[in-house]
Amino acid sequence: MIFVTLQQYVMLALSLVLFALELWALIDAARRPSAAFVAADKRTKNFWLVLTGIAAAIGFISIPLQGGGFSFLQFAAVVPAGIYLADVRPAVSSYGGGTGRRRPPRQGGGW
Repeated sequence: MIFVTLQQYVMLALSLVLFALELWALIDAARRPSAAFVAADKRTKNFWLVLTGIAAAIGFISIPLQGGGFSFLQFAAVVPAGIYLADVRPAVSSYGGGTGRRRPPRQGGGW
């Protein structure tokens, strides 16, 4: 019985981590300027907002539905968030927005 409870807590923790990733992708996409997406050739800001918004909604709805395992929808929802964070976010981050003030590059080559 203790093992089942522990397993449910682990699955709940994993569900929360997936939801956090989906929410991070949605918030980051919302903070980036629209022109950055077009300039980076990564679809439009609205496309990524809709995709990551749906992913975050599915992730949020799926959290209390845990019966000891993941649902297919959770895996399907984390894919667009993962694509955004791994591919789109690095491409649009060089165009500014989303992080506040940027520091100038460091000069010098070491110590």
